[in-house]
Amino acid sequence: MLDLAAPRRHIATMIYKILRSGEWDALQSRGVIEGAPVDVADGFVHFSTAAQVPETAARHFAGEDGLMLLAFDEKAITGDLRWEPSRGGALFPHLHAPLRHSDLVWAKPLPLGPDGHVFPDDLA
Repeated sequence: MLDLAAPRRHIATMIYKILRSGEWDALQSRGVIEGAPVDVADGFVHFSTAAQVPETAARHFAGEDGLMLLAFDEKAITGDLRWEPSRGGALFPHLHAPLRHSDLVWAKPLPLGPDGHVFPDDLA
């Protein structure tokens, strides 16, 4: 059974969000968005860790090109960030606040290769 009271154990503080081109354009132009349609429907912005984001891409963005991978520092993000159980009971970072461009550490294209999405080498 998952012990939600146990302290999280991870070293990296970077968390990742995948956006489609229209969502990325909106974040750049407005400076803040409520997230992708799934985020709006669920009431929070879905993030993934470096270990989780490849599966997120494969499950929710399979075959999609024109994506952007955004990196945020979990310790510096504005809003209520909670680690909550999701796929298979794993804890995922969920932001219960709008997504702010000003919190962004970096954004890079997430191209589609012959075997799925090609992630940057500095994913950590």
